[in-house]
Amino acid sequence: MKKNTFLILILMAFLFSCQDKKQQKPKSPNIIYILADDLGYNELGCYGQGKIETPNIDKLAETGMLFTQHYSGSPVCAPARCNLLTGLHPGHAFVRGNHEWGSRGKVWDYRAMINDSTLEGQYPMPDTTITIARLLKKAGYATGMIGKWGLGAPHTNSIPNKMGFDYFCGYNCQRIAHTYYPVFLYENEHRLYLDNDTVRPHLRLEKGADSLDEKSYGKFTSNEYAPDIMHAKALDFISVNNDKPFFLYYATPIPHLPLQAPKKWVDYYVGKFGDEEPLVKAAYYPNRYPHATYAAMISYLDEQVGELVSKLKEMGIYDNTLIVFTSDNGPTYIDADTKWFESAKPFQTRTGRTKGHLYEGGIRVPMIASWPDVIQPGTETNHISAFWDVMPTLCDIAEAKYPKYTDGISFLPVLKGEEQKPHEYLYWEFAGYGGQQAVRMGKWKAVRNNIKKGNLKIELYNLDEDIKEENDLAEQYPDIVKKMEEIMKKEHTASSVEKFKLETLGDVVGNID
Repeated sequence: MKKNTFLILILMAFLFSCQDKKQQKPKSPNIIYILADDLGYNELGCYGQGKIETPNIDKLAETGMLFTQHYSGSPVCAPARCNLLTGLHPGHAFVRGNHEWGSRGKVWDYRAMINDSTLEGQYPMPDTTITIARLLKKAGYATGMIGKWGLGAPHTNSIPNKMGFDYFCGYNCQRIAHTYYPVFLYENEHRLYLDNDTVRPHLRLEKGADSLDEKSYGKFTSNEYAPDIMHAKALDFISVNNDKPFFLYYATPIPHLPLQAPKKWVDYYVGKFGDEEPLVKAAYYPNRYPHATYAAMISYLDEQVGELVSKLKEMGIYDNTLIVFTSDNGPTYIDADTKWFESAKPFQTRTGRTKGHLYEGGIRVPMIASWPDVIQPGTETNHISAFWDVMPTLCDIAEAKYPKYTDGISFLPVLKGEEQKPHEYLYWEFAGYGGQQAVRMGKWKAVRNNIKKGNLKIELYNLDEDIKEENDLAEQYPDIVKKMEEIMKKEHTASSVEKFKLETLGDVVGNID
């Protein structure tokens, strides 16, 4: 009798166990959001690049979805990252330009920053800022950030670990990211020292040095390449957290200047491109093979993407992982010869039309989404979207609540191949480069420049017929210009930060940050 009772208890336990397993929800999808730095719309093979090889990123497009009308939040680093993480467009976001917080002292002195950490970092976001990381963490996600932060400073509450990220490894300060061989990175809230010498940015060749001799450029590299260190930490984060849903925000500094890349990739492109004129008068560092080095940086990043995918497959979690690959703004206009690469094609690739400006070349960016369990392979979408859409999208995927005040619209339906709600319009403003505003409404694009000089004239372009934004149609369509002007007035709110105010738009200036 006792034996039968024992067997019955075992059977019941087994049945209840099976029932529990059936009732358990499947693991929420992992999310890896890769943000390249200054990568142009046409710098990937899948977007038309013919000189730089990106087979691993192209593979993401082949197995996922390619976006043709995705926009950054801003044409430069810090504000774009703020728009991304907070779900707010530039007329509502706190950070609206790069702000180095110069009132602290010698913030541009590289050696001074090494000796005094209070000089590092950028102007901080408010302590109460709600970020994607905070929302996903609340929903049960492990949250990690690798790469360039640029939204605060050590000794403030505006650092990754206090803005929702469980783990951080990378550059806190975007000025220190002006070298790929820094003396230190940060791991969580503490410096992670590297085996590198102090090589401050903006050095020149030694007087009398032979510019054609590779040895003349030796002092511009050191021992530990920061992207190697950060990438290893990214792979570790995946390994440690593979048994639960995770969100990895991988904000690589590549291919932002300076021109510094692993030698194997530089040699590969020297072999492909042949000899070239050295970059001697550089804004960052001189370089013997500038074309080869720029291409090498992007192919090195592509190699890292391939390693991330391999790690996910090795851990058995690839199919249940959404990978998004995009860029924070358009290509640079100094040191790297982006004209030669046609980096912003089909938009204009020239100074004034790429990074730093609200024309298409400055803010329309590549975006690829790969999610084997959900996205139909090899699909393409012309859905118009922007960085502030990322918060609601990722929160919908994670079944996490997000603030109603977000300016974004979730594009999860697009990823699923379902009907998608469109934006009525997208709005940008940028306090830098003279002050700018822009609106995208259907086929129409409005741009206003030099606001800080008192200009309120609006340029108007029909993107369906004039993708290069060469023919200003403002005089022919005054009604549309008036509508654009109304949107600009409605969406602009005065910033509380003096550096981001636009007096011509009615902002009251004179306060101290």
